Amino acid sequence: MRPLVLASASPRRVQLLREAGFAFEAVSPDGVEEAHDAALAPEALTVENARRKACAVAALRPEALVIGADTLVYVDGIPLGKPAGHEEARAMLRSLSGRAHEVCTGVFLAWDGGRRGLGFHDVTEVVFKTLADEDIRAYHALVNPLDKAGAYGIQEHGGRIIAGHEGSWTNVMGLPMEKLAAALRDIKAR
Repeated sequence: MRPLVLASASPRRVQLLREAGFAFEAVSPDGVEEAHDAALAPEALTVENARRKACAVAALRPEALVIGADTLVYVDGIPLGKPAGHEEARAMLRSLSGRAHEVCTGVFLAWDGGRRGLGFHDVTEVVFKTLADEDIRAYHALVNPLDKAGAYGIQEHGGRIIAGHEGSWTNVMGLPMEKLAAALRDIKAR
C-alpha cells in the first residue's frame, strides 16, 4: 500500500487516525484557497474543499495516498465555519442553543499526484441543550472555540452543551472514521 498522508494540521484528525492505528504523515495544505460557493450543497462544498487540500498535497507527494477533509456546521442551511473571534463564537453557540443542526464532513482521497481520487461525505445531526449566556461563557472557558467549526468540539466537554447526536461521532470531530476506513480498504483491494 502507498504511504498514507493526511493533508491537515488538525490535531483532532491526527488523533482520530492515530487512535484507529493508521501509520501516516501529516502535511498541512498551506496556501489552498477554499471554495465558498453558497450555491453548492454542504456535501458538495465540503468534498470540493477536501479535494483541493488532498490534491495540493498529492502534487507534492505523488507516491502517497493523501486524505483531505473539510468540516462545516450548518444551521438552517447556513454554514458556520471557524469563528473569527470570541464574540462570533458566542453568537454561534447562541444560534445552536436548543436546536438541531448538521455537521457535514467531506473527504477526498487522492493518489497518483492527484490525477486519481475518490470523494465522499458524511452528515451527523447534533442537538444542543438550551444554553444561557453563562453556559456559553463557562464552556468557552474550558474549550478554545476559535479553531473549531461552529465554535465547539464534541470531544471537549461536549456533554455540557450537547443533548445528543444521530450519526457518526467522529464525523463531528472532523473525520468520519467508519466511512474512511471502508474507503481505504476499498482502495487497497483495487
